[in-house]
Amino acid sequence: MKARDPRDLVVFLGSRLDLLLSRLCALLIAVMVAIVWFGVVSRYILELGITWTEELARYVMIWAALLAVPVGVYRRAHIGVELLFRALPAGVRRGLSRLLDLLGLAFFLFLFVYGLGMTRTGAQQYATIFGMTMVVPFASVPVSALLAALQTVVVMVRDRDPEARAAAGGMGRVA
Repeated sequence: MKARDPRDLVVFLGSRLDLLLSRLCALLIAVMVAIVWFGVVSRYILELGITWTEELARYVMIWAALLAVPVGVYRRAHIGVELLFRALPAGVRRGLSRLLDLLGLAFFLFLFVYGLGMTRTGAQQYATIFGMTMVVPFASVPVSALLAALQTVVVMVRDRDPEARAAAGGMGRVA
C-alpha cells in the first residue's frame, strides 16, 4: 500500500474548510437579511418597537465578513495587481508569491494574537441591548485570523505543486 503525500491531506483539509466556511458565510448572510427584514416589518408595519434587530444584524455581518477572509485567501480572490505580477519573469513571480504569502501569514498570526487580547478586553464590555459581554462579537477577529493563517499555509502547500493547483480548480497564482 502506497503512503499518501502529507501535502495531499493538507490540500484536502483546506478544500473542506473552504467549503464549510463558504456555506457558513452564505448562511450568516441569509440570517442577517432575515433579521433586517424582521426589524423593518416589526418597526414600520407591526409597530412593535423592537430595537435589538439592528445590533444583532451588525454582529452577524461582522462574523460573515470576517469568515469570508479565509475563503478569499484559499481562492486567492483577494485584491492584487495581476497585470504587474504576470509581467515579471517566472522565477521572480515564484519568489514574490512566496514572499507575499509569508507576509500574509505573518499578518494573520499577528492579527490572531492581537485579536485574543481584544477578545479578553471584550469580556469587560457589554452590549447594552442584549446585556451580554462583547466576547462573541470580538472573537470574530482571532477566529477569522487563525483560519486565514491556516488557509494561507494550505495555499502555500497547494501552489508549490502544479498538479495540486490544477486539482483545486486552477486556483492560485500562475508561476
